[in-house]
Amino acid sequence: MKRLTGLRYLVPLREGGSLPAVVETDEPGAYVVKFRGAGQGVKALIAELLAAELAVLLDLPVPSPAVVTLGAGFGQAEPDPEIQDILRGSSGANFGLAYLAGALAFDPAADRTVAPDLAAAIVWFDAYITNVDRTVRNTNLLRWNGLLYLIDHGASLYFHHRSEGWERSAQARFPLIKDHVLLPFAGDIVAAGERLAPLLTPAALRAVAAAVPDEWLTGEGGFATPAAYREAYVAWFLARLIGPRPFEEEARDAADALRLV
Repeated sequence: MKRLTGLRYLVPLREGGSLPAVVETDEPGAYVVKFRGAGQGVKALIAELLAAELAVLLDLPVPSPAVVTLGAGFGQAEPDPEIQDILRGSSGANFGLAYLAGALAFDPAADRTVAPDLAAAIVWFDAYITNVDRTVRNTNLLRWNGLLYLIDHGASLYFHHRSEGWERSAQARFPLIKDHVLLPFAGDIVAAGERLAPLLTPAALRAVAAAVPDEWLTGEGGFATPAAYREAYVAWFLARLIGPRPFEEEARDAADALRLV
């Protein structure tokens, strides 16, 4: 994953509660940065990074991800005291996605052009990472230059907010997939799993986990080192793939139920 330096705070994005912002970096093109000092905390950044890296691995459309480092005093000219509080707590590594200037939020009522195979793959992916936040109310999908992009995965992997029971949660079903915005567009979800799951090898998942900065892995939950913390994520991702996959069955059943309506 790219490692960039934030140079200039450009504009806040006030949708949602995390107050991300468009930030100029030392690479051409701005990034939408989620800050570690925001209320959701570092676990949301871990979820963002892991989800984005998994999406890249699975060849799903996501804006280019990066770890964006902010120096002390970054954005100190910003007059909003709430934003200043967030920035003061965000020195060091933060998470960013490339800013897609002019992108529009996906509207399922107006945009009926999503390919069934792509929709099925995204539904499968979101069920795999337990993403609760891609619904009609909040699609977290953008249209940019005619293509669909996935954004905002901080609410995923909610198992990691508990200090215990990670292993048990890996085999849990995911009933909330019934609310997924792309479920009415989805083709064969089991077939999507057959395409995607073989890409999630132990080596590939370890490479994904290796992208998480050490400073985000605090040892919370009984993990003695960042390496042990990363291995716990890898173990969860691998256990979730063991067949039959309950999350995949749940998504298939939800799609089948929609077709009967």
